[in-house]
Amino acid sequence: MARILVVDDEEKMRKLLCIMLSRRGHDTAEAGHGRQALQMLEEQRFDLIISDIRMPVMDGMEMLRAMKDRDISVPVIFITAFATVESAVEAMRAGALDYITKPFDEARIHLTVERTLNAAKIMAENRRLREELKAATGQDEIVYVSRAMAQVMELARQVADQDSVVLLTGESGTGKELLARFIHNASQRSSGRFVPVNCAAISASLVESELFGHEKGAFTGADRRRSGKFEYAAGGTLFMDEIGDLPLEAQAKLLRVLQDKRIQRVGGNEEIYVDVRVICATNRDLEEMVEKGEFRKDLFFRINVFPIHLPPLRERKEDIEPLANYFLKRFGRGAELEITPAAVRLLASYPWPGNVRELSNAIERAAILGMKEGRITERTFSFLTLPDTGPAGTRKGADAFELPADGIDLEALERSLARQALERSGNNQSAAARLLGLSRSKFRTLLKGLKDA
Repeated sequence: MARILVVDDEEKMRKLLCIMLSRRGHDTAEAGHGRQALQMLEEQRFDLIISDIRMPVMDGMEMLRAMKDRDISVPVIFITAFATVESAVEAMRAGALDYITKPFDEARIHLTVERTLNAAKIMAENRRLREELKAATGQDEIVYVSRAMAQVMELARQVADQDSVVLLTGESGTGKELLARFIHNASQRSSGRFVPVNCAAISASLVESELFGHEKGAFTGADRRRSGKFEYAAGGTLFMDEIGDLPLEAQAKLLRVLQDKRIQRVGGNEEIYVDVRVICATNRDLEEMVEKGEFRKDLFFRINVFPIHLPPLRERKEDIEPLANYFLKRFGRGAELEITPAAVRLLASYPWPGNVRELSNAIERAAILGMKEGRITERTFSFLTLPDTGPAGTRKGADAFELPADGIDLEALERSLARQALERSGNNQSAAARLLGLSRSKFRTLLKGLKDA
C-alpha cells in the first residue's frame, strides 16, 4: 500500500479523503496548504499527493512548481471544485498525473489513485532503465581512461545490484560521492531517493536526530515530530560521507540499524523498519582509528563489507587530459576553447593535492581567463604553483635552503608553510603532510604545536 499526503485547506475534506484512503490500507498524512506540504515532503517520503488547487498561503500549482524546483518527484492528483478546461490543461502541463472535480464519489477516488500509482511505477522504471543504459554505454560523469579507474568502475557495477554496504575510501576530491551516485543509479533502487549526509557537518548533539528523527518534545526546540535521513531515504540509498567523524555513541546506534534495519526516533519507543541501502565514505584511515579507540571495531567490520578505494589523481595521470577536456566543455559556456599540448603537460606535472575537485576548479578558472584568447595555454595556469625541482627533476630537499645571514623566525616559517600546504591541498591534512614530507601524525603534531604556541 502507498503513503499518501492529502493537501487541502478544508479540514473536513482532508479527513474525508484520509478515511476513504485508509479503508484501502493506505497510510495518510495531512497538510493545510502547499507550503506545509513542501516542508513535509522535505522531511518524509510519500508515494502520492492528492491536493486541492485553490488554497491560501500557497496553492496547488505553486506547490507543484516548487516541487520541480527542489527536484521532489512525487506524483500529484489535483482535486478542485473550480472545474474548467483551462485549469485542467494547466495542471496537466505543470506535471500533474490526474485531475478530479468536486463533488466526487469514493469509487472514483480509488480508481484514480490506483491508476496514478501504477503510472508512477512505470515512469520510475523507465527512469531506472535510462540510467542503466547510460551506465552501460559509459555516458556518465565519471570520466576516465586509466586502468586504475576502470577497476574501480568494474567493482562499482558488480556491487550496484546488491544491497551490501559499500565503503568508499580515498582522499578528498577523488569523487567518492559521484561514485556513490553511480552505484545508486545503476541499482534497482534508482527510482528511490539518493540522500547524502555529511557526518562531519552535523553537530554531535544533533547527529542522532538528523539520522533517526525525533518525537515532539524529545528535547528543547523539538516542537513537532521529525523524520530522519534514514526514513527520508526509504526505498533508496543513504550516502554517509565522512563516516569517520561520526560520534561513538551514534556509531553504536548505526551498527544496530545496519544489522536490524530498524530505527528509533530520539525520544520515542516505537521501532520503525527502514528499507535503505547504505554507502559510506571516508578520507580517514578507519583501521588506525579503530586501533586508537576512535572508531568502533564492530561497526568497521559491518561497513567494510565491500570496500572500494578511489586512487588519487596523481596516481592516474592519464585521466588528467580527458577530465580537463570534459570540464572545459562544462565551463566553456559554449565557446570553442582548446588546451594546448604545453598546458596539458603542465597539468600532468602538477601533484593535484585536491584531486579531481581541484582540477575542476582550475579548469573553471582557466576557462574564464582563456575566453578572450580562445585557447588555454601554459601561461593561463600561472596561478598553479608547481613543486620546486632540482636539475635532475627531483624535488628540492632541506639542502636547497640557505639560512640568511641574519637568521629566521622558525615558528613563523613553520606556520607559513603549514598554512600554504593546507591551502594548496584544500585543507586535506594527509595531502598537506605529503607536501611537507611529513607523516599525517607528525603534521597534526606540528599544527597542534603551532596552535598552542
